[in-house]
Amino acid sequence: MFRKREGGTTSSMQPAPTERVTSVLSSGIIWKGDLSGSGGVRIEGAFEGNISLRGLLVIGETGRLTCELLHANVVIVAGAVRGDITAEKVEIRATGRVWGDVITASFATEEGAFLRGQIRMEDQVDIGEIAQPLTEIAPSEDDKPPPNPEE
Repeated sequence: MFRKREGGTTSSMQPAPTERVTSVLSSGIIWKGDLSGSGGVRIEGAFEGNISLRGLLVIGETGRLTCELLHANVVIVAGAVRGDITAEKVEIRATGRVWGDVITASFATEEGAFLRGQIRMEDQVDIGEIAQPLTEIAPSEDDKPPPNPEE
């Protein structure tokens, strides 16, 4: 009646390469600015700014994130997020709190999780173009220093 399947584990059970944490913003650290690139990031401190990440983003129990824009392949929230989330997969753990809208293809919560916002489920969420590294922007006329009168 019950028996183990032959052939080992399926590919869906093996974690994708984007599901590894490679950088940590530890508790006690407060960071303001934007974050973009690829890899896995865990936030245990406070972060204020936009995030565009090709990979995993974990907001730990002590993590506090305030952003207008959060894009990542996978977002796991065990701390607090104030801002909208767009990701292929979103998990809100029992200790997680989210104030913002969520756009995702896969959504899961644990009992006790909190979400104040709307969830929009999509067949696919494309974050490929969003997570590209930011390019340098040429300074505007307002940013240039005034001409030197001695020249």
